[in-house]
Amino acid sequence: MVTTTERARDLAAGAVPIVAAAQGSGADQFVMTSYYRDDIGIPEIGVVGRALWAQSGLSPADIATAVLYDHFTPYVLMQLEELGFCGRGEAPGFIADGAIELGGRLPINTHGGQLGEAYIHGMNGIAEGVRQMRGTSFNQVDGAEHVLVTAGTGVPTSGLIIGVDREV
Repeated sequence: MVTTTERARDLAAGAVPIVAAAQGSGADQFVMTSYYRDDIGIPEIGVVGRALWAQSGLSPADIATAVLYDHFTPYVLMQLEELGFCGRGEAPGFIADGAIELGGRLPINTHGGQLGEAYIHGMNGIAEGVRQMRGTSFNQVDGAEHVLVTAGTGVPTSGLIIGVDREV
């Protein structure tokens, strides 16, 4: 549920504010055109990431955990690079060092991802982000104050950053 801050103050579970939200697409992208690009990258998530960082005033270093849309495993690696968590071509080394595991620099998909939990086009990712911020996730990331959540990639896409609200 999305509601006003005033209304959220009355909710027993507490509010989890949306810090930033963005949508984006790649150049000349109307539908899934990733298969016909000169480069295998996913520039649409880079568009979204830059907008999220600008809106929120945050950077990848401020994100404690992420829920990255994982409809195909390679897209997770490309998102890590496009969002600035590591440089281009560095995602394999980033994950090999345990960065995306619980206790790592950026645990991702703590809910098991779409293959482990459900494939409902990102809504489960938002739910897991909220659980992380409320401290109720089964695989809780200690001290998490911001979660980045992305939607489908390879198509015009979206993402958001949610955070802890100490005033609500």
